[in-house]
Amino acid sequence: MTQARGTILIVEDEPEIRRFLKASLDAEGYATVEAANARRGCIDASMHKPDMALVDLGLPGGDGLDVIRAIRSWSPMPILVLSARTHERSKIEALDAGADDYMTKPFGVGELLARVRAGLRHASRAANGDTLLQLGDARVDFTARRTVRGNQDVHLTATAYRLLAVLARQAGRVVTHRQLLTEVWGPSHADDTHYLRIYMKQLRDKLEPDPMQPRYLRTELGVGYRLESDDAASAAS
Repeated sequence: MTQARGTILIVEDEPEIRRFLKASLDAEGYATVEAANARRGCIDASMHKPDMALVDLGLPGGDGLDVIRAIRSWSPMPILVLSARTHERSKIEALDAGADDYMTKPFGVGELLARVRAGLRHASRAANGDTLLQLGDARVDFTARRTVRGNQDVHLTATAYRLLAVLARQAGRVVTHRQLLTEVWGPSHADDTHYLRIYMKQLRDKLEPDPMQPRYLRTELGVGYRLESDDAASAAS
């Protein structure tokens, strides 16, 4: 089964534009989540943890700026604004609120897809310092969402990739339970530490040479977790 290239949240109140966006993204292999108003957009962002959000500014139930600020309060995901507002002030407000890019309607599908690819690419580089992570004989490519151990492909869920990416961004440093839960599962799950135990066990089983004595995915008791590089792991052994 082919994995989606990433999940895109579409926050747009006009059904025709929403259908156009969904069809364009689906055709390129992205998974999509649709929201028709600001409140639903905020809920779906927290619930589905998309890799990117496309947000219209003129929304019922709250302005698109509210959605941008809500997402940015807990997630660094790229946000692309799609709006009919052409005034420079509107663009400045959206970017100041936390948007990464701005497209004025109407726009072509080619430019849209190019902006989406660029946003996801930049986010991957910013999150990981590099798009590749080497853990012994396991190699993780965050951009391609592919993990190989030895010569065998390893299946990781979207949640596992997000968790690993947060740890990779802070490689060598302790990342607290609350920070991991907030960035990976959303602010409503900041106290659900059992999620971390389950997913860390899965990652260790798939990536560690000896899951019972983890070399790379280390536990800091009562605090959080730390991802060690090969050099740091060797020194700690």
